[in-house]
Amino acid sequence: MELYKGRPECISNRLDKEIRVYDLLDKLEIGYERTDHEPTDTMELCNEIDKVLEVVICKNLFLCNRQKTNFYLLMMPGDKKFKTKELSKQINSARLSFADEEDMLKYLDITPGSVSIMGLMNDKENAVQLLVDEDVLKDEYIGCHPCINTSSLKLKTADVFEKYLPAVGHEARIVHLLGED
Repeated sequence: MELYKGRPECISNRLDKEIRVYDLLDKLEIGYERTDHEPTDTMELCNEIDKVLEVVICKNLFLCNRQKTNFYLLMMPGDKKFKTKELSKQINSARLSFADEEDMLKYLDITPGSVSIMGLMNDKENAVQLLVDEDVLKDEYIGCHPCINTSSLKLKTADVFEKYLPAVGHEARIVHLLGED
């Protein structure tokens, strides 16, 4: 795997939703580094990507309440365990579960394995609430997918929260997750 600055030179073999991410980041003048890779379906591959990017890629979970009336995108450090009960208490939403693939496509235009904060650019109705574990904010950089799991990006945390989120009309709700047994 190689590390590149900015968008791919050849975009003919890229999905439209990935190109839209690069277009928006470029428009917002947000610098980023990128690596291309096989689909990330194992932690070993994620660890290799982390080494290339020199950042821990965030764990991004797409969640909903039992009634499917509230949807959440949770960003947390990749090495932290997710405890449903711990988050449910903080956001006053009992019975959180993973949202369906259909809802991922409907609200974020992403598929399982590609969940990313970049998908919020596709949520024009603000149906998805962004939840961010406070530990994510401690790092200078964030690692994420550009709405597809065959590339990964390294972005400045400040750029994501000060430029990207306001541009896509979303605010982060900060949560405190211990992730302990």
